[in-house]
Amino acid sequence: MRIAEHPREPFVVKLRGAAQGTGALVAEMVAASLAGELGLRVPPSALVHVPADLPTDDPDDELADLLRASVGLNLGFAFLSEGRAFVAGDAETIPLETRAATLWLDRFILNPDRTRRNPNLMIDREGVVLIDHGAALRFQYDWSRVTEESPRQVGESYEPHLFDTGAADESWRESDERFAARFSRGVLEAALARVPDDFLRSIPAGSDPADPVRRRAAYVAFLWKRLKAPRAFAIEPPRFAASARRGVPPPWVLAPR
Repeated sequence: MRIAEHPREPFVVKLRGAAQGTGALVAEMVAASLAGELGLRVPPSALVHVPADLPTDDPDDELADLLRASVGLNLGFAFLSEGRAFVAGDAETIPLETRAATLWLDRFILNPDRTRRNPNLMIDREGVVLIDHGAALRFQYDWSRVTEESPRQVGESYEPHLFDTGAADESWRESDERFAARFSRGVLEAALARVPDDFLRSIPAGSDPADPVRRRAAYVAFLWKRLKAPRAFAIEPPRFAASARRGVPPPWVLAPR
């Protein structure tokens, strides 16, 4: 992945200095790689270097503090100038295959953040674009709690998935088999290989040592075991968990001006 020191096109930059740190950036990169294997679209991305002297006109210094905490590598997504926000009526125009693949991917990567209230989809002339996967892969924040059974668990969500009814369709079981077959261990390894060592080292992840090689192997092992049939996440939806975060835009998004 290229590093954009001075990108010519506008980028939406997710900053490492925010609450979830580089874990959200790892989740974004892995999700983008896996989405592509399913034929799903995400915005083009690039690593963005934030210099120590980046100016800001924020009068409250809140952005300046965030930028100071984000010096170094960050993750940028190309600004979709021709895109618009997803609205309820758009669901009917999205092909069944795309809806099923989106639901399957979100369940696989434990992404709780695609609901009617907060769809995290955009629409452009080519169709639907998936955005904002920073809440996925929650297991990465405390490896000491990951057990042999953790990859087999369905996970948690705060609200029903936008396309949850797709799992009741008679074609869902066949779709599950087809989607899972696209992810070899090599595909998972390639997705983690794209993540910079710097992002992996910077995640405070419980008792796990900050060794990028071991961490990559741990992600791959978790996801590979999660793929093994029967896949609980395809059979049943995530459990609902209480949360105050409902449809609130993530604080670590720096939009272009």
